[in-house]
Amino acid sequence: MNVKQIFGINLQVNRKKLSLSQEQLAEKLNISIKHLSSLETGKAFASAELIEKISKTLHVSISSLFCTQNEKPLDESDLAKIDKIIEKELQKSLYSIKAEIRSSLKNTF
Repeated sequence: MNVKQIFGINLQVNRKKLSLSQEQLAEKLNISIKHLSSLETGKAFASAELIEKISKTLHVSISSLFCTQNEKPLDESDLAKIDKIIEKELQKSLYSIKAEIRSSLKNTF
């Protein structure tokens, strides 16, 4: 199981503990239901800002979102790996946004 899948499972479990539907949580997080579903299934990963918002909304620690039930809390090595994954995902998002802006500007002028 990879980090995205662990995060997704914990996101779903904690959402259900609060008896929130995907629609309700997506609204609280200001994201689409489709994006939330992708997060819960491990198909997408959240930005650092969204992870923090999820943590606060679900009233859980950030580290608990990355642990399996039988695991100890994350250590610095684990957090460094998570940071790398988050950085990679942020870079992908940034490149995508830049490409979209460039495309829009080309079509405008």
